[in-house]
Amino acid sequence: MLQPLVSIIVVSYNTREMTLACLRSVFAETHSFEFEVLVLDNASEDGSASAIEADFGDRVRLIAKKTNLGFAAGNNVAAKQAAGEYLLLLNPDTVVLDNAVDKLLSFARSRPDAGIWGGRTVFSDGALNPGSCWSRQTLWSLASQMSGLSSVFRKNSMCNPEGMGSWNREGVRYVDIVSGCFLLIKRELWLQLGGFREEFFMYGEDADLCLRAHKLGSRPIITGSSTIVHYGGASETVHADKLVRLLKAKMLLIQTHFPGYSRWLGRRLLALWPLSRFWAYSLLSQVGRSFTVRRSMWGDVWRRRSEWSDGRVELHELKHTN
Repeated sequence: MLQPLVSIIVVSYNTREMTLACLRSVFAETHSFEFEVLVLDNASEDGSASAIEADFGDRVRLIAKKTNLGFAAGNNVAAKQAAGEYLLLLNPDTVVLDNAVDKLLSFARSRPDAGIWGGRTVFSDGALNPGSCWSRQTLWSLASQMSGLSSVFRKNSMCNPEGMGSWNREGVRYVDIVSGCFLLIKRELWLQLGGFREEFFMYGEDADLCLRAHKLGSRPIITGSSTIVHYGGASETVHADKLVRLLKAKMLLIQTHFPGYSRWLGRRLLALWPLSRFWAYSLLSQVGRSFTVRRSMWGDVWRRRSEWSDGRVELHELKHTN
């Protein structure tokens, strides 16, 4: 086998059919460069590992773990076995469309200053999935989220700065954060950064990686010419659990990347987000029973605040430092 230009890394967890569809799309739609595929299965209980081995054999390097390492550590383990000049992190709940990997690699080679590259994601019906990239958290973005402005005025860049407002992810644009669902990075930069910080078990690891890369002079970038389907949230179906993990990651990002003078306020604004949602849906449930489920979910997240309010750690506790 020739030396691969890119190592495509998929970390799966109980997403057997989606993972198989993802891998089929990779092989069907990637032709212009030599590549290898590594799949790390995080102790799935749905037969994912055996199905991957049966369907793809030695075309895929399967790393079957007996315990769930999480997304960050799973990618780190797989990356250590990768041989490509580039690493492409690809979620198992994605489908590669129209030579998207080829296009992203060509784009990366034409824009080497970026260091990290991403594409455009859509839902299965072709509608935009805006989660391919984000802007970093700020005090203003946290205040907009807590007050509900970012939800009410989702397509307004001022009110929804993290979601980047109404931008349709077409064209080319430098961004703060490229989502880990479809993230291309030079292996040299990955090694320089030490990969993902494993304090981020799930969520936030891509934001941390990109923000640390910024400090080294990289300029993550998105191209709308490379498009994939990303269903989103396939491995975690309990929404309250997802929000608890997300809040914990956001707390850690504040403590790691906010200036010292703003961390206290940032954590307080984030902590008020689930409480404000619970109050809002409590009021709305008085006029419509359809809001009762959301009130219950946000109430559950607030009651579990001891799980996510401890998500912050002091800088000296991090395993990797810049």
